[in-house]
Amino acid sequence: MSETNPAATAPVTADAAPHRYTAAMAAEIEARWQDFWDAEGTYAAPNPKGDLAGDPELVARPKKFIMDMFPYPSGAGLHVGHPLGYIATDVFARFQRMTGHNVLHTLGFDAFGLPAEQYAVQTGTHPRASTEANMKNMVSQLRRLGLGHDKRRSFATIDPEYYKWTQWIFLQIFNSWYDDEAKRARPISELVAQFDSGERAVPGGGTWSALTEAERADLLGEYRLAYASDAPVNWCPGLGTVLANEEVTADGRSERGNFPVFKSKLRQWNMRITAYADRLLDDLDQLDWPEAIKLQQRNWIGRSEGARVDFPVDGERITVFTTRPDTLFGATYMVLAPEHPLVEKFTPAAWPEGTRDAWTGGHATPTEAVAAYRAQAASKSDVERQAEAKDKTGVFIGAYATNPVNGEQVPVFVADYVLMGYGTGAIMAVPAGDQRDFEFARAFELPIRCIVEPTDGRGTDPSTWESAFASYDAKIMNSSNGEVSLDGLGVVEAKERITEWLERTGAGAGTVNFRLRDWLFSRQRYWGEPFPIVYDEDGIAHPLPASMLPLELPEVEDYSPRTFDPDDADTKPETPLSRNEDWVHVTLDLGDGRGPRRYRRETNTMPNWAGSCWYELRYLDPHNSEQLVDPEIEQYWMGPREGLPHGGVDLYVGGAEHAVLHLLYARFWSKVLFDLGHVSSAEPFHKLFNQGMIQAYVYRDGRGIAVPAAEVEERDGAYFHGGEKVSRLLGKMGKSLKNAVTPDEICAEYGADTLRLYEMAMGPLDVSRPWDTRAVVGQFRLLQRLWRNVVDENTGRLSVADVAETDVDADTLRALHKAIDGVRQDLEGMRFNTAIAKVTELNNHLTKVGGPVPRPVAERLVLLVAPLAPHVAEELWRKLGHTASVVHEDFPVADPAYVVDETVTCVVQIKGKVKARLEVSPSVSEEDLEKAALADEKVVAALGGAGIRKVIVRAPKLVNIVPA
Repeated sequence: MSETNPAATAPVTADAAPHRYTAAMAAEIEARWQDFWDAEGTYAAPNPKGDLAGDPELVARPKKFIMDMFPYPSGAGLHVGHPLGYIATDVFARFQRMTGHNVLHTLGFDAFGLPAEQYAVQTGTHPRASTEANMKNMVSQLRRLGLGHDKRRSFATIDPEYYKWTQWIFLQIFNSWYDDEAKRARPISELVAQFDSGERAVPGGGTWSALTEAERADLLGEYRLAYASDAPVNWCPGLGTVLANEEVTADGRSERGNFPVFKSKLRQWNMRITAYADRLLDDLDQLDWPEAIKLQQRNWIGRSEGARVDFPVDGERITVFTTRPDTLFGATYMVLAPEHPLVEKFTPAAWPEGTRDAWTGGHATPTEAVAAYRAQAASKSDVERQAEAKDKTGVFIGAYATNPVNGEQVPVFVADYVLMGYGTGAIMAVPAGDQRDFEFARAFELPIRCIVEPTDGRGTDPSTWESAFASYDAKIMNSSNGEVSLDGLGVVEAKERITEWLERTGAGAGTVNFRLRDWLFSRQRYWGEPFPIVYDEDGIAHPLPASMLPLELPEVEDYSPRTFDPDDADTKPETPLSRNEDWVHVTLDLGDGRGPRRYRRETNTMPNWAGSCWYELRYLDPHNSEQLVDPEIEQYWMGPREGLPHGGVDLYVGGAEHAVLHLLYARFWSKVLFDLGHVSSAEPFHKLFNQGMIQAYVYRDGRGIAVPAAEVEERDGAYFHGGEKVSRLLGKMGKSLKNAVTPDEICAEYGADTLRLYEMAMGPLDVSRPWDTRAVVGQFRLLQRLWRNVVDENTGRLSVADVAETDVDADTLRALHKAIDGVRQDLEGMRFNTAIAKVTELNNHLTKVGGPVPRPVAERLVLLVAPLAPHVAEELWRKLGHTASVVHEDFPVADPAYVVDETVTCVVQIKGKVKARLEVSPSVSEEDLEKAALADEKVVAALGGAGIRKVIVRAPKLVNIVPA
């Protein structure tokens, strides 16, 4: 560490108090120390080996890996709400350094994404150019806050040397399968060996060697963890792209542009995350995450136990999953989702004899009816299709299925209230017990059979009911077939009995179902990671060898996808990459012994989630060009240890909005890499903390349009803009709402340390809180008082008293050590607001006592402030005569003798009413406390000679006397 003293170069400002702590002085101090930290590598966290190896003493310390969620470099820059989490992790990281840890804390950029591509479409600016400009601006804004990041470890997901490894991980997943018996991923080569040796039978009989290359590829595709399939998607011809569910409005139109959105099938890449559903659920119990986030993940995965039931149809079958197999006798019809692949297979050319007019939709043939209904359903969003209040629609497909428990022929319908995304995309409809089925049955004149005895007095005749009756406590009825009877049983026992019968007869089996669907991993975009996949002349997918990575994005002239007639549902996407003929069609030697061959590249790109699925690993070993991460380095920072059974990052801070997708995807990738032996950590993030949101008031005029918050005046409790009264409502902060305050503004007016203190003092970190620029000055004054307690404002020289601690008065020592004890506990628990309150209390005590502050007190006060306001602490530490940076100094430790109060107040009650208060020692025994209470004059008077039946003592704070 350099012996340079930047404080010696501080300029003198001429005013009434030339050395007062002002915004100008803060700006000069902060810029100077930021330059010093960068030059000295103050925040460099050494690895145990490799190009980032460093101080062995630091490596030998306990490690702490502290992370923020990846920021996206927006062109709008930061407002004061954005740095909340970054400041919090910085404070915590600084505290950990001062308590003897080797701390890894850095920040990169999640830089692929739709905003940059949309900007490119509008302006012709390459997404990389706008993204890099945005990153440069954000780096500047964050640097001004004094964040202690190890800058050697920073990167962006758009760096080819980064996404080389994103592509490599994709190939590991592509070349893997999940072994249900071993409960882990294994290389696909091991599955091939099983097929080849006969250890595993080839479906349909035959041998592996007899299969063609295309047949082998199709078979392996049924097992691969990354696979291509025809998947139902939200296709928007007007935008020329596929949309995520979140981008489709409730009325089935695109959120951007308001174009119609249709359900369509496209060949897409998927990740078989469903294979890990049980492990993703079970391992949540070992993570230190907020319970609300765990619950959201559990609900998203949606594990439910029930039964698989097969309904025969003309020698084939429709399989359903139900959590209530006990209601099987009440199934009077079936419904397939419009997208179900069996719809076409079971739809005959003509209506069966006796088909009701209400079932046909007015069409001459089942084929016409189904086609028309599918087109109608394709224009609706999943949200709209699932709406409870909507009229139930559907058509009979012209086929009947056999209910396996009673042999009844039940009609099969196609209806949009059933989705392919849950279960099997088919349901057995029990209208007596499900409201949607009840409404559908009434609309289509279908039978409703009571199979659960109502307990609400409605009777057992469904024709008199106004709604379905669903209960988990009622008795089963009308459910017997001669082989099995459920009548009179409770639901739990009935489920067990019917499941046993289904398994015995081969009509079904007990099973577990998950709401979780495989992860759709394709995007029809330009600005994303290219897939390291090529196709041969037969359409078979081949992975690129690792030596050909990274596969870089080519230059294109047009970043926009091709758009079509908004109402033409039969169109298909044309991606920007597909128009680059020289890049798409290539001759390559893949090293498989076949020599050079002609291939077609995959022209979709990976979703923006890909790069954020593994970035914690790149922070560990960011310059490694030979491995994803060195195993020893990964083990050091993220390996399992006591308290971290699955390993992972020690602290991960970010918004609760990423509760499901990002966290679930990252966990999935970690588990695959763990199974394949590439990492020792089966979980990416051990401890998760969700910071709250900084909110701001939004002011709207009579038209409902937001007006600039800075121009609003308050008069007599009302708010005015340009003389017009406006409404005020607390909400998000943002440029579009005209209420954004930038950190640059606050830093210019008060300094970064003041901004840091204010954001940490606003309230508990996990709670949302309103921004109030007028309140920022309070923390600025705290720093001014701190400065005055150490520095003479007129001379700039130290104003502390060089005395020994033994010469410090007892009250000040008590205030000091109580503050040390409280601040240490609060910083460890991330209670930054109460830590600042304790620092303020100590600072105010010193101001009140007056006179020069004793050096032992002043030095420890500066150390207490150092994690929170690092620039001013660094400056004062040098002024106190120290040559090493305060960043790596030891955090003060309290003397227990001064932390314990000399006396505490004990309340004495008689019949529950307070009669006296005693000042006693905190260590007083129950016996002595009882004697003191009974001897007190006020207690004796209150008893008035009455006997005592019982005395309850809770030393040292309570004595309760019960008279006889």
